[in-house]
Amino acid sequence: MPELPEVETVVRGLHRTILGRTITKIRVQAPPSSIVVSRSFNGAGFEACLRRRRIESVTRRGKNILIGLSGDVTLWVHLKMTGRFQFVAKKEPTDRHHLVVFDLAAGNASGGRQLRFRDTRRFGRLRVFRDDELWRQKGLAELGPEPLQISPKEFVTLFKSSRRMIKPALLDQTFLAGLGNIYADEALYLSRIHPRRLTSTLSAGKLIELHGHIQTVLNKAIRLMGTTVFTFSGVNRRSGSFQKHLNVYGKEGEPCIRCGAAIVRERIGSRSAHFCPRCQRQR
Repeated sequence: MPELPEVETVVRGLHRTILGRTITKIRVQAPPSSIVVSRSFNGAGFEACLRRRRIESVTRRGKNILIGLSGDVTLWVHLKMTGRFQFVAKKEPTDRHHLVVFDLAAGNASGGRQLRFRDTRRFGRLRVFRDDELWRQKGLAELGPEPLQISPKEFVTLFKSSRRMIKPALLDQTFLAGLGNIYADEALYLSRIHPRRLTSTLSAGKLIELHGHIQTVLNKAIRLMGTTVFTFSGVNRRSGSFQKHLNVYGKEGEPCIRCGAAIVRERIGSRSAHFCPRCQRQR
């Protein structure tokens, strides 16, 4: 699933390409489970709610993409596993995996470009809400602080308030919004913290170190347009390149670059964790 750097890469790509354009036509071939329209629209369909609206902002909250539209309406998108946006010429062929296609026009010009939402596994979600109800919705209302905005002091207080294993805590979106397996594993490795360590057993100094590594890793991944392990690509269909800089994620059985011990992969809770058993001792 795309994590904070991948979603931020998509958001920046959308900001460069679709901001200021108007949605002139929409074609939907997504399953009903992929589309949600607020009841406040009194039964109007997805297309009717969005057509002729101007795109006024594109932002991110955690792993969520928020496309602000004229008329105080937001298109809220979660990419899930394989969802992606593509900004292309209308003449390019579509296929059955293009679940939603938006025709876009700039100013008074006729629409010659399309924004396409492509999702091979069909787990992605597109929701339409009025702005005054958006932040009350489950999936947004309970999100924790942003890892690139939380201060070191706030980070220490947050983690000291809990007694749980550090890896599941980092993945809990209501605790800290945006991290997933890749960047949690990488930050814990750089901090030499075992993923099973309890948050309450970590010193303030070690937590500040972890805070710094999380922000450094995320910022570097954003600069490199994310990590492409399987299918991720930006709006311009370019893959990310942070996968070239991974230390532990996906490296099971390979030697640790620091000590030479074999990287291991273990199930912790419902998710996997990659770490060095020698550098990241559980104590």
